[in-house]
Amino acid sequence: MSTKQKPTGQQPPSPHSAAAKMQARQREYQQLQKNNQPPQHLLKNCINAFWTGGLICLIAQGVQQLLLSYADFNEKTVGAPTSAIIILLAIILTACGVYDRISQFAGAGSAVPITGFANTMSSAAMEYRSEGFVLGVGGNMFKVAGPVIVFGAVSGIIVAIIKVLFLELGGAGL
Repeated sequence: MSTKQKPTGQQPPSPHSAAAKMQARQREYQQLQKNNQPPQHLLKNCINAFWTGGLICLIAQGVQQLLLSYADFNEKTVGAPTSAIIILLAIILTACGVYDRISQFAGAGSAVPITGFANTMSSAAMEYRSEGFVLGVGGNMFKVAGPVIVFGAVSGIIVAIIKVLFLELGGAGL
């Protein structure tokens, strides 16, 4: 009695099997996707992000200088109103649909400053306003903001602990 033994490894699918046809379709789709993918302009995108983020910061600096010159603020008290005005401008531009076009052009250059966070929050609020203020606006807006707030707070605590340990171990004044 002779029995045929199957090899322990997997055999390639027959060219006419459903699995082989599926693999061929996947390869064809991946090639089609690769051929039709728009070219990435990494250097151009980095330059656009850099100068757009810089322009946002320049506008914030201009607002700060105006507040210092024409309002009753000093170097210690001007930070919060400057941030509030820049956030308000970002929210207005988001509501008008302008900030989305800026974001498409600038990428991370518009997402990294505080204006990017304001855009994210106000976009979520506008998108879910039809579901009500509590469950729609509040619930979905803080789905976006929650992780940022949590990780910001945790990072601040970790840095404070490191500083305290450094100072307690005789480190120079930070």
